[in-house]
Amino acid sequence: MTQDEKDNDGMMDSVECQKEAWMKYKKCRQSAKRVISLAKEKKQKECVSDLNDPEHQNEIFRMAKQMVKERQDITGSNCVKGVSCEVIVDEKGIKDSWKEYGKPDE
Repeated sequence: MTQDEKDNDGMMDSVECQKEAWMKYKKCRQSAKRVISLAKEKKQKECVSDLNDPEHQNEIFRMAKQMVKERQDITGSNCVKGVSCEVIVDEKGIKDSWKEYGKPDE
């Protein structure tokens, strides 16, 4: 056997090892996804069953408020300097200051 043939055999072995490692990784990833989805499903069923209890009725409102907050777009920044050079941090004030900037001069 020549040196080139030995090198090719070594490369083929490493390619096979890589393929085996990739297949093993894919199987592990798939089983992990399955476990995670089962855990999520179990937790969702627990939450739904808890919502049917009278002592957990207010949880519905808390969850709805949380969902609205999560889906709200992040627009603008946390603070804006107003026309009179004061820093505005509340949301209504920021909106009003932008309206002032958009008004035509009278």
